[in-house]
Amino acid sequence: MSEMTITSPGPPAARPSMIERGRKFAPGIATLALCIAVMLLAIGLLIGGSVVANRRGGAVPGGTMIGVALLVIVLDAIALRGLTSVISGEARVVQLFGRYSGTIRRPGMCWVNPLTERRRVSTRIRNYETQVLKVNDADGNPIEIAAVVVWRVEDTAQALYDVDDFVRFVDIQTETAVRHVASIHPYDNRGEGVLSLRQNAEEITGELTAEIAARVAPAGVRVIESRLTRLSFAPEIAQAMLRRQQAEAVVSARQRIVEGAVGMVEMALDRIEEKGIVELDAERKAAMVSNLMVVLCSELNTQPIINTGSLYQ
Repeated sequence: MSEMTITSPGPPAARPSMIERGRKFAPGIATLALCIAVMLLAIGLLIGGSVVANRRGGAVPGGTMIGVALLVIVLDAIALRGLTSVISGEARVVQLFGRYSGTIRRPGMCWVNPLTERRRVSTRIRNYETQVLKVNDADGNPIEIAAVVVWRVEDTAQALYDVDDFVRFVDIQTETAVRHVASIHPYDNRGEGVLSLRQNAEEITGELTAEIAARVAPAGVRVIESRLTRLSFAPEIAQAMLRRQQAEAVVSARQRIVEGAVGMVEMALDRIEEKGIVELDAERKAAMVSNLMVVLCSELNTQPIINTGSLYQ
């Protein structure tokens, strides 16, 4: 018997994303004027039918006129339901029996199929500020961080049909991006040459904006910019970190002082030898270097001592 090979059909193809497209519509003002004219004619026909029906032998023609007038009024009322007003900064997403039909962005009065549903979507620029989040940075230190993101809807079809609630989606994805960026960078680089949250604000902001934009792209949202609004150590370690920063600042300052003092001592010895003011042996040079370093590096005012004896006494 020959063996049969059974092949797996593979994973189903992903559903293509919705793409916004324009929706054709009729002029709203002209349609409104036409509906008003038809309504007036129908009312006139209704009145005329009532007059004819009251005459002897005119019940049938009058009833027919009244029936036609009522039918026209009903159809005209249904047609009026198709009028839609679009204001600046908003769009209307049109769907017919649950199927996406197109988007109207042009401001003004327009008329579409009265059986369609028109959903309003704001295309204005929006701000969202995250809550203060407690995150561990790359060094494991707990920090408090918050950010604000400026965004707007670019694709109304994706915003309504690809995600459940695009506003909530943006909120959650923004907080997720802030937590991720804060966790992969240290709060302070301490001179190690790596990107830090405190000392590389522009680079961190650019990285945060790019990550938020990538996360909210399925919702048809464009991120304009994002900024960190709060960045600090968590209260439980704030005092310890403050003392560490103060210690690092003191060490850095003392290092600069010592480097400057060494340069000044070296310059003084070179100038003394160059001018031939006095000849110093190695022991006296060491004593002079020690005295100068004490004078230059001391935080207190030095008290000069005048030597009234010889050079070696």
